[in-house]
Amino acid sequence: MNTRQQPPPRSRRRAVLAVVASTCLFLGFLGILAPTSQAAAAVGPEVTGPVTGGNGAVVLQGTSFDLGSVGYTQSEFFLSGAATSYTSAAPLGSDGRWDVTPASTAPYTTRVVMNRPSNPARFNGTVVVEWLNVSAGLDAAPEWIYTHNELIREGYAWIGVSAQAVGVSAAKAADPVRYAALSHPGDSYSYDIFSQAGQAVRDSAATILGGLHPRTVLAEGESQSAFRLTTYINAVQPLAHTYDGFLVHSRAGFAAALSQAPQADVPTPAVVRFRTDTDVPVLTVQTETDLMLLGYLAARQPDTGRLRFWEVAGTAHADDYVANVGAADTGDGTVSLRELGAMLDPPTATSGFSCAEAINTGPAHYVLDGAQHALRNWVTTGIPPAETPRLQVNTSGSAPAFVLDANGNATGGIRTPAVDAPVAALSGLGQTGTAQFCFLFGTTTPFTSAKLAALYPTHAEFVRQWATRTAAAVAAGTIRPADAADLVKAAARSAIGG
Repeated sequence: MNTRQQPPPRSRRRAVLAVVASTCLFLGFLGILAPTSQAAAAVGPEVTGPVTGGNGAVVLQGTSFDLGSVGYTQSEFFLSGAATSYTSAAPLGSDGRWDVTPASTAPYTTRVVMNRPSNPARFNGTVVVEWLNVSAGLDAAPEWIYTHNELIREGYAWIGVSAQAVGVSAAKAADPVRYAALSHPGDSYSYDIFSQAGQAVRDSAATILGGLHPRTVLAEGESQSAFRLTTYINAVQPLAHTYDGFLVHSRAGFAAALSQAPQADVPTPAVVRFRTDTDVPVLTVQTETDLMLLGYLAARQPDTGRLRFWEVAGTAHADDYVANVGAADTGDGTVSLRELGAMLDPPTATSGFSCAEAINTGPAHYVLDGAQHALRNWVTTGIPPAETPRLQVNTSGSAPAFVLDANGNATGGIRTPAVDAPVAALSGLGQTGTAQFCFLFGTTTPFTSAKLAALYPTHAEFVRQWATRTAAAVAAGTIRPADAADLVKAAARSAIGG
């Protein structure tokens, strides 16, 4: 039975927030009460745009194809307001039950990028708000790249938020004219900026979404952004109540600081788990790299009524799809065949650097499509995803290690045809390249022709095994039927077997 207490209607919540905001403003004039994040969110940031000018293009590392070709449109908007930083009277604990309070406020102007269906009738009512990733020194949208096929075919709207100072500075440097108005006070304020962006999606939908009416707003982020979302879920969501659910992809065992220089440092502990009293669903998707190299193994925790944890066999923190393939993937199915071929002839390079070993060509983006659907279904129906097994880890040696099957792939976890009807050993580990970020890209070790022939005496046998394992993943809810159809077509069109 779904026992979630439903929030009051948004109209009543907004009326209450308006009264609270007016009271806070009055008390602020009297010097009795400092501005709070909730007050700022109630008033909402000023939204301007669509943004034009400068070089005439949105500065963002995302997909590269024309969105119009798939029935989508893109716009950009500026958000301006006063953001709040946070502090805590007590050290933040590993259990994630953090009690934080507003610390200071500062003005900001940031930007959001919006992708939505051109035809309003295609909108499914759900907006995904991604915390843009700044690990490479500029705004990137890895979750949009990983999941855009699912988002587009199901009619989601997507918003990318420049929540951090590095992203704002990089945009200004790339196009000083277009982004002249942007100003970021520092990452201590990033959490409230992200809250205000989410609230603006609801309150300013007529502007940002072109009149679409959002019913569900989900927050998502990968890698560095997942580190910050971990902190956001534990510290800020209980105050702001902005988002209806979270997809946290490739977090570490730790979390981002709550506050940092030039504000007071409020660090998080070396091991951080999610608070178990969260009021909205949180779905976490983890790769092999995250467990062993980013310390997540120590932060593992059981599933609960509001928490689900997916660990995916054969995957790396970053891979060939997000680095080389996904940006140009229009969802026509050709990438599935290309990726199957890449498992037999994997690349070592991505844009900007090369690694010593062939990088991971695993199935992460298919499972992330499944996670995207599972989270939305969980939020809108109250039915959680099925609990999934964890990757099997041997802790009896000097260091923990995955338990491998006879083909060199990790056992346990979420299974896909790439590891259960394999043509290569796929791992989130083993990369020896020293170039920046190489250690995150894992490895692919193709099987020899002799091994492939032994596993699949005929092409028909390979297709049978691949299709059977794909169907099992669909039944488990971890691969979407549309992706499954592409996977099986790719196997049929390949020359594997015999």
